[in-house]
Amino acid sequence: MNTQDYIALEEQYNAHNYHPLNVVLDRGQGIWVWDIEGNRYLDFLSAYSAINQGHTHPRILQALIDQASKLTLVSRAFRNDQIALLAKELCELTGFDTMLPMNSGAEAVETALKAARKWGYKVKGVPENQAQIITCEGNFQGRTISIVSFSTEAQYRDGFGPFTPGFVTVPYGDAAALEAAITPNTVAFSLEPIQGEAGVIIPPDGYLQQVREICTRHNVLMMADEIQTGLGRTGKLFACDWEGVKPDVVTIGKALSGGFYPVSAVLARQDVLGVFKPGDHGSTFGGNPLGAAVAREALKVIVDENLIENAVQQGEYLKGRLERIESEHIAEVRGRGLLIGVELKPEAGGARRFCEMLKDEGLLCKETHDNVIRFAPPLIIQREDLDWALERIEKVLMTA
Repeated sequence: MNTQDYIALEEQYNAHNYHPLNVVLDRGQGIWVWDIEGNRYLDFLSAYSAINQGHTHPRILQALIDQASKLTLVSRAFRNDQIALLAKELCELTGFDTMLPMNSGAEAVETALKAARKWGYKVKGVPENQAQIITCEGNFQGRTISIVSFSTEAQYRDGFGPFTPGFVTVPYGDAAALEAAITPNTVAFSLEPIQGEAGVIIPPDGYLQQVREICTRHNVLMMADEIQTGLGRTGKLFACDWEGVKPDVVTIGKALSGGFYPVSAVLARQDVLGVFKPGDHGSTFGGNPLGAAVAREALKVIVDENLIENAVQQGEYLKGRLERIESEHIAEVRGRGLLIGVELKPEAGGARRFCEMLKDEGLLCKETHDNVIRFAPPLIIQREDLDWALERIEKVLMTA
């Protein structure tokens, strides 16, 4: 079978809920992936930051093999020897009191929403069924019914109503709007410290510190979605660390397993996750020994291989070089660490065609919000690899 055969099969039998680039991949190693015809590509997306450690990292692969040969799943009906170690190591690394493991990022966000509401009723004393959670315009935190209920993207909501009540939206980056929206029934404010899907939108300097102060003063939980930005992507363990801010609740996923297995988690203060009692919330696969073993090794790789420090160094270089490209198509380059967005002018004809041209040059990336090219290579990338990529990026942006 060739590339077109696979594409035809997928188009016939698979739901059309994505618009992927037409490359059929079958192998990956480090920063590189290969298609079924043997062509090599530099992965400049990292599965939306799930492959921070690079493809098929040997240490994580070995942890997967070792654990898969012993025990993969027992459900939470019984204990296993990996979940306790993951909980300890993750809390010690991040400084949180407790964690709750799930599978996907959306599940982690849903878990955080449930915890915030119950905390509001059981701890803060909000009247039953009156809890309010504030969210931001431009957010992307998943695709469940409750999460799309507070999305401001029309496509994400189209055809999926009626929507879950209890959410209020404020402009992103506007601390005054947040404070004005808070009522006695407000239990939490949920935000992304950098809005990735919205186009790598970075809030004004000091915004996260203002949010922290406002939430503390009003006894409102500050909940940060670090699923894409966390675990080293921006050059800190968490993007909130750039302002020295510690939220009350953090959701993580993606790179938590290095791309080997769906693993996510909610990190929080004890009084927040402590509202859950047996039977309140759960997941058959959440906290399974295979996922926990993989996550433990994935975290160790981030620390042992200094991937956070590398993200700072290589990110500064990549952003600086992108800013020096004198293309008539570029409106703005923005980002932090190795999460960078290149916004194109409206007259450039959309980012999709640039991503397709870069694919033909051997570089894989993806458009977001029509006019932004998102660059997020694995955190193991080195200077010579960036030079290889930048040569092709500059060629496409200058000649398209």
